Amino acid sequence: MTSNRLPVIFFGHGSPMNAIESNDYSKSWKEIGESLPKPKAVLCISAHWVSYGLEVTGMEKPRTIHDFLGFPEELSEFQYPAPGSIELANQVVEQLRPHSVHLDTRWGLDHGSWVVLHWLFPKADVPVVQLSVDHSLSFEEHYHLGRMLRDFRDENILVIGSGNLVHNLSMASWDVKAYDWALKFDEKVKYWIMEGQHDPIIHYERQGSEAVFSVSSKEHYIPLLYVLGASYPEEKIAFFNEDVMAGSISMRGVRIG
Repeated sequence: MTSNRLPVIFFGHGSPMNAIESNDYSKSWKEIGESLPKPKAVLCISAHWVSYGLEVTGMEKPRTIHDFLGFPEELSEFQYPAPGSIELANQVVEQLRPHSVHLDTRWGLDHGSWVVLHWLFPKADVPVVQLSVDHSLSFEEHYHLGRMLRDFRDENILVIGSGNLVHNLSMASWDVKAYDWALKFDEKVKYWIMEGQHDPIIHYERQGSEAVFSVSSKEHYIPLLYVLGASYPEEKIAFFNEDVMAGSISMRGVRIG
């Protein structure tokens, strides 16, 4: 393992309000940002950019996307003016061959990325590139794409995934701290990560009803597969924000390396 290899990190991003609220979640993200050396750029896989076919943002000034409704005006006016990196976007296109990756000039940064990045790099002075979640790929293919991205960690590129390990909005309730099935699956995934057992995480559908309830929003689970794919055996593993909120949303984060 190289001494200057950056970690790979999965963030449970939760509500967009975490961008403007100082709470336990955002405080931990701020602490992580302060613990990191400043990277050359960030490559983010966000749950909120789902496509048919792989796409990567390839613009110099990605727009801040407000992809939500019903939140305060303060949040709708929030801007995260981080630059893009056409250089990194082109590197991603080459790195993922023979997969075909389209260079996108329309998307930008959705709240899956800027809610977290605002706390990691508040000056918005680190270039950010997003890679889409291709709906047509299997979970195993997403994991292997993460494996293809891990060389970037040795090039001072911070690879992050942003979603939620357990994400079932249809069953969310502020009257429930955490459903038993959500807690159990969240803890099982933690155990598998610690043991280096990625197969049961990839093939969650084999793990019973707890997993099916927990992974009802697959696009929120997939970024974790990229992070696990981009990790190396025997790396240090740390968890943060080990909490299930509104009954069915896990805020668990994982830092590897």
